[in-house]
Amino acid sequence: MADSPMPPAPSKALVLAWRSASTLLLWTMVAWVFMSRASWAFLILIGVLVIVATVEYFRMLRAAGVGCFPRFGILLATGYCGTLYAAMLNGRLPSTDLDALAIFIALAGSFGLQLRQPIRSGEALLAVAASVFGFIYIAFFFNFAARLLFLVPGPDPTPGVVGDHSAYLLLWLVVVTKFTDMGAYITGSLLGRHKMIPHVSPGKTWEGLGGALLFPQLAGCGLYAACPELSVLHSWGHVIALGFLLSILAVIGDLAESVLKRALDTKDSGRMLPGIGGALDLIDSLCFTAPALYFYLIWILLPAA
Repeated sequence: MADSPMPPAPSKALVLAWRSASTLLLWTMVAWVFMSRASWAFLILIGVLVIVATVEYFRMLRAAGVGCFPRFGILLATGYCGTLYAAMLNGRLPSTDLDALAIFIALAGSFGLQLRQPIRSGEALLAVAASVFGFIYIAFFFNFAARLLFLVPGPDPTPGVVGDHSAYLLLWLVVVTKFTDMGAYITGSLLGRHKMIPHVSPGKTWEGLGGALLFPQLAGCGLYAACPELSVLHSWGHVIALGFLLSILAVIGDLAESVLKRALDTKDSGRMLPGIGGALDLIDSLCFTAPALYFYLIWILLPAA
């Protein structure tokens, strides 16, 4: 019996339509959370994305036959989010002690679980490394977005309510990061001719990179000009520098997940969002840009205030 023919790949126009619909849905959800100003709404959204992305990550590892400890990894990510958010909702920005403890538990727990398994060459170390990496890459890195919510309190902080400065700062981060992805996709789809890194992501082009650097500058500068709540960014010089830094890191974050998916021989981390993929496909760039903005603030902008 002859094999059935493979279904044709969707056209670029169809993919763009699905991607646009998913993006509209996401921005509607983000707008609702932003308008509510409720701390719990922001944290639930971030926490759900962390947990779903963690589940997708371990599912991809298992599908590729890579040893790992999914239940432990998902439980650790959930416990870390819960502890972090409880402290934040009680008015405390957790110290680095919590992060150090979580990474210690990730490493010690993974080695402890590996003791139950037979040692087959480098597979044991790979299972430990993959489990620890999953926690740091997703739960640890992406939760810097949650930390940003409580880093810059307003002049009259209200319990349970995210201040205007923090809310607009997180919105600015998301806009700059997503306009990087959007600029790369639109420019690459329309003008892309020269492959950038075909061995990692065949669809990425140098023309797309140009859009990835231009779009976020336009969006970031436009939002800064329109929103006085972004005064924490201090000046146009910092806005432009941060826009460039975050767009580069957003590209690296997107390519980092491409490396992961190519290594595991999978196209999307999940199917949660047609045209975009799963939760990890959605937050991959933010996992790199959120920590960068956080450290830029605490090391450069806030000490100068």
